[in-house]
Amino acid sequence: MSAQLDQVTAQTANDPDAQETKEWLEALEAVLENEGPERAHYLMERMVDLARRRGALIPFSANTAYVNTIPAHVGAHCPGNLEYEERLRSWMRWNAMAMVVKANRADGDLGGHLSSFASLANMLGIGFNHFWRAPSEEHGGDLLYLQGHSSPGIYARAFLEGRLTEEQLLNFRREVDGKGLSSYPHPKLMPDFWQFPTVSMGLGPLMAIYQARFLKYLHARGIANTDGRKVWAFCGDGEMDEPESMGAIGMAAREQLDNLVIVVNCNLQRLDGPVRGNGKIIQELEADFRGAGWNVVKVIWGPGWDELLAKDKDGILQRVMMETVDGEYQNYKAKDGAYVRKHFFGKHPKLLEMVANMSDDDIWRLTRGGHDPHKIYAAFKVAQEAQGRPTVLLVKTVKGFGMGKSGEARNTAHQTKKLDDEAIREMRDRFNIPIPDDKLAEIPFFKPSDDAPEIKYLHERRKALGGYLPQRRMKADETLVVPPLEAFKAVLEPTAEGREISTTQSFVRIITALLRDQSLGQRIVPILVDESRTFGMEGLFRQIGIFNQQGQLYEPVDKDQVMYYREDKAGQILQEGINEAGGMSSWIAAATSYSTNNRVMIPFFTYYSMFGMQRIGDLAWAAGDMRARGFMMGGTAGRTTLNGEGLQHEDGHSHLFAAAIPNCVPYDPTFGHELAVIIHDGLRRMVTEQEDVFYYITIMNENYAHPGLKAGQEEGILKGMYLLQEGSKDAKQRVQLIGSGTILRESIFAAELLEKDWGIAADIWSAPSLTLVAREGQDAERWNLVNPTKEQRVPYVTGLLQNTQGPIVATTDYMRLFAEQIRPYMPKGRSYKVLGTDGFGRSDSRAKLREFFEVNRYYITVAALRSLADEGKIDLAVVEQAVAKYGLNPNKPNPVTQ
Repeated sequence: MSAQLDQVTAQTANDPDAQETKEWLEALEAVLENEGPERAHYLMERMVDLARRRGALIPFSANTAYVNTIPAHVGAHCPGNLEYEERLRSWMRWNAMAMVVKANRADGDLGGHLSSFASLANMLGIGFNHFWRAPSEEHGGDLLYLQGHSSPGIYARAFLEGRLTEEQLLNFRREVDGKGLSSYPHPKLMPDFWQFPTVSMGLGPLMAIYQARFLKYLHARGIANTDGRKVWAFCGDGEMDEPESMGAIGMAAREQLDNLVIVVNCNLQRLDGPVRGNGKIIQELEADFRGAGWNVVKVIWGPGWDELLAKDKDGILQRVMMETVDGEYQNYKAKDGAYVRKHFFGKHPKLLEMVANMSDDDIWRLTRGGHDPHKIYAAFKVAQEAQGRPTVLLVKTVKGFGMGKSGEARNTAHQTKKLDDEAIREMRDRFNIPIPDDKLAEIPFFKPSDDAPEIKYLHERRKALGGYLPQRRMKADETLVVPPLEAFKAVLEPTAEGREISTTQSFVRIITALLRDQSLGQRIVPILVDESRTFGMEGLFRQIGIFNQQGQLYEPVDKDQVMYYREDKAGQILQEGINEAGGMSSWIAAATSYSTNNRVMIPFFTYYSMFGMQRIGDLAWAAGDMRARGFMMGGTAGRTTLNGEGLQHEDGHSHLFAAAIPNCVPYDPTFGHELAVIIHDGLRRMVTEQEDVFYYITIMNENYAHPGLKAGQEEGILKGMYLLQEGSKDAKQRVQLIGSGTILRESIFAAELLEKDWGIAADIWSAPSLTLVAREGQDAERWNLVNPTKEQRVPYVTGLLQNTQGPIVATTDYMRLFAEQIRPYMPKGRSYKVLGTDGFGRSDSRAKLREFFEVNRYYITVAALRSLADEGKIDLAVVEQAVAKYGLNPNKPNPVTQ
């Protein structure tokens, strides 16, 4: 016997006063029997507290024994027809397998996953048959974040329900022709089916937490009745290593999200091998969640273990269970009963004696808790009825359950997508699938007739729960009225003489006007990440309050101020603290509320631009997949507008990230009137038209005068570029200057220098969205490619510039690639030069930063002159004179390399 196993009996052997220990334990047993576990818990807590106050150093542990949290005699039994449910699960397992294997026999590169659903099938069956409600008049419906790799099993269920056809199953992962099924949960690709995307891994649990909180927010504000609704998130134990998976569990407990259930499928394996070969992932996660304040329910052992645990009077079995590491448990399920007898029960003579009357097959049939419907039902019921805090279910399963030697409990299970004929035969036999031998090679799908009792039962269970899941609402039933553009009059008109404001201030004026609007005001959701004062938005604290389910239990230190910090049970602001991922998750919940809650909400997530797209880019992509609708406001944007902060604060690339998301509509406006036109159009598209787009708008904190909206500019603003200012008609030479954001103003100043110092006229083009200009150009280019004999389209920007004169210079506060997007659509034969802010940021004044990155008025002027010289319009000596005149250092290092 190993030294580790010798410790099994050492505790009682080394007890200095066994009789006293026995008396204490008997007293505790009496309390448990006569007064219940609550009283026993209270007494133990009092004793521990007394010992600590007397100076005893009693170590803390957030772990309980490695057994089921719900005792066998306490847990509720599943009330369903288990015979039917088992057959239905078996058919779903078969059809999921057939779908993936057939796809990969036809095309070996399509991929797919079998093992995740194989381990989850019991849990999903119990949930779909007994717990998860669909949206109805009486109930808003439960929200399901389903483990992404289990999608074949979800499709297999929908096939039996008649919601998917055999043709669709045959086209698993073949979507291009419009007949297939997406690889994972993708609402963008299956808009009436999947509720949420859960791949990339880690995003599901994070988004689920903030979704649950948003349901509380809607209820507290009287916008929707969300009582009784639950958010269920399924994830794998390996997925919990993603920082996003665990990063917000403290918030969930703090906010008392008892409408949230996270189910961790603990099959002990990730793609490459064990999750914790030398440890115990269930115990690790228990400590994390319990320490954070969650209700933790462990479902580890199936019913066959209950009798053995009842015989375990000395606690030897429980000790061996605890000491056995996950790598060993994985090995047991990959072998057979004889191996388990020798290597698990053989760790102690009394354990071997305990199973002496059991055959090897009996031992092999000792299942894990995640494969027993009664254990799962009992755990789900506890989670469903939880009050006051969120619940996590840690459910132990076997990866690839039912896949036999081809993958069950093996390191290769996650990637297994091709089964040989023998493995298919074994699976057919194990799950009693009624397919004859002569048909096995075809791997046919199995679906009984609609009047089969099992199929009737399947439909009856979903009818009792309000309908089928997953399902997704594509448009809200309600209609909200968007105010006219004139509602933003405060920023549409020129700023008063001598008055300067920033686009951030313009945004605050716009959102203030929206909050006062009769139709939209209550649906605006300002989301902030501890930067309200940076953006001048602290006035909203008192005006509409910060949402907090407890209200405000203290008097704020600035109560004597006009704009004091006010928390309120019905507050409208979601203040997420220093937490961009949480802010984005709240924004996603609000931006998809039209679908999840049948309530149109208009979220404005305002954050430091640099800490947005690059930090939460995966969530932004998920938002696109989810068909989110709302506004992301990148504050203090641009690499030179935020002076003094430095490298990690200055954004010169967020618009490149935004450009990568097809249904993201990005803008970089310079003036308040542009911002108003853009937001108003966004409201029209997302609220009135219910179009599945979202807006990314950058705003700056640099103050300057704004010219106001001129008639006819609206269309050009929305298309992404328009003529802001014409140069002198009399000049012999002419250039075209394009700019966006604050750097457009440098182009305006450059135009003045060109005219005053060199007699050259410059037309100024404001480009609020170079990305939209580029997308339109790409669309025209594609049309021309595939329609060569039809009338050829002229890209929008080509049409704007083709009748102008002179070289074109584009300058932005972003990397050169941002403006390079439109190079292919410049008029033929025209010079196009781009200036941008490539390189790391610096701390300094705006003027010095623009000099450092070579995007100030002087560099723009020299770039225009050089372009004219390259075209032979002026002599190169003029360019050299300009370099000297403006003090540009020819030997200055390239900012990209600094």
